[in-house]
Parts: sequence; C-alpha cells; structure tokens
Amino acid sequence: MNAIPFSVTEDLPIYDERRPVLRTRPLKAFHHFRELLKDKERTDEVFKIFEALPWRGFVPAAKKFLSTDRGQALRAREPYLPAILDDHAALRRTPAGSLAHAYCDFMEREGLSAQGLVDEFDKFAHDKPKFKDQFLWYMNRGRDVHDLLHVLTGYGRDGLGEACVLAFTYSQQPSPAHLFIGYMAGLNMKKIVKCDAPVLSAVREGQKLGKACPRLIETSITELLPLPIEEVRRRLNITPARHYLRAHQVWRGMGIDPYDMLGKNLPAVGVDVAQAA
Repeated sequence: MNAIPFSVTEDLPIYDERRPVLRTRPLKAFHHFRELLKDKERTDEVFKIFEALPWRGFVPAAKKFLSTDRGQALRAREPYLPAILDDHAALRRTPAGSLAHAYCDFMEREGLSAQGLVDEFDKFAHDKPKFKDQFLWYMNRGRDVHDLLHVLTGYGRDGLGEACVLAFTYSQQPSPAHLFIGYMAGLNMKKIVKCDAPVLSAVREGQKLGKACPRLIETSITELLPLPIEEVRRRLNITPARHYLRAHQVWRGMGIDPYDMLGKNLPAVGVDVAQAA
C-alpha cells in the first residue's frame, strides 16, 4: 500500500495562505495544448494547461467543504485515495458487478494505476514549493477520481472520451482548463476527420452530465465502490452518453478507429494529420 503523504491527525490549516495565486495565461495554455496534440499521453502538458488556466473558485470550494463536519469526516475516512484504489485484492472482494470490479477491470485492461497519475504529477511539480494543508487533500482528490469517472460515465481513453470526461469534470470543478482542452480537442478531431460525427455535441453532453452529478470529490468513494455500478450511476444521476457512442459509430462506419485519431492508421479523409497538429 502506498504511503499517505500526510496524517489526518496533524493539526493542519485548511489553507496555507502562503500558496501562490496562479495567473490566467491563455497563450501559455494554447502552447501546451499544441504540444499535447503531438502525444495525448503527455500528462505533464495537461498539468501545465491547468496551471495556466486555474479555477478561481477552487480555494473557496475547498474551504467551504472542509469547514463542515462532513468534510472532516470524509478526510478522516479517505485520507489518500490512491492507496484505496490500487488495492485491487481488496476491491475484488466486493460483490461481482460492483463499481470496484468495474474499476479494476478498466485499470488492469488499460495498464493504469492511481499511483501512476500521482507519480506523473510529482514529476511535474518536483521543483515547486510544497505546502502541508488540508487543501492539498481536497486538490488531490480532483486528480485521483479521474479514472473512476471514465468507469462511471462509460467514456473510453480515446481522444473524444478524454475530452468528454474533462467537460464532465468542468461542471464539477469549473476550471477553464477542462473546457479549453475538451472543446479544443473536439475541434481538432473535427478538423482531422470531416464528417457528421457529433463530436462537439458529445463534449457538450459530457458537460451536461457532469452538472447533474453531485461533486464526486466531495462524495465518499469507499461507500460507492462495493455497490452495483448501475446503482452508483443512479445515485449520481449519470445517464448514458449517447452522442459519444454515436460519434464512435460514425467513425467506425468510415473505417476509422476512434482510438487512433492521431492518425497512425487513418484513412485518407479530412485534412492531413500533420497539418491538423
């Protein structure tokens, strides 16, 4: 099990006021998006975009939640989500058909781990000032529930699926970076393949689905994991993503693999991939 980066028994401030206030830098965000287009696995470029387009309401939301008994109870119960999510042996002991089983299936199929995303973030932030406060716990949960959202929504790790998850997350944690990446990625896909696949409608649908769902970072994940996945979706008001599935259907009908939108095996349709990037 991975070590918890801080103890919930420590007398930590809710927010360390020495934390720097991030400036909005759209040109920097656009530069890093162009780099991300070259390789969607470049997680560091995603972090840089979020740094350039910060959510101004992040600190007030964290302070509000952490000032409640419910917030403090959740922090004590789930001090470090990656340790919980990466214990597949424990998760597999839940009933078949549970969210936990679906999550393990997804992560094992994709070769992912919750700690892996933490490690990518740590590489990005290795030279940045470190702060020990309760806000760190709240902020980390926004990162650590990302792959759970893929499982709950049914969005895959293809380019459109990632864009839709980000749009979903925007309605939960309204950082401009979520929408910027989501819609810019959608526009890039429409540029690469000119067809009637409802790409932007799929992204917009993700945004609407996220608005209907309670804020996941403020929800007990350990309570949800043992439950049947369809029951969890009902509790969270998550309904099927129809435009996303329709876009896949259109692309596959054209002989295009939705998981290969960067063009390694792209038919000669639309614009040249190198030009699109």
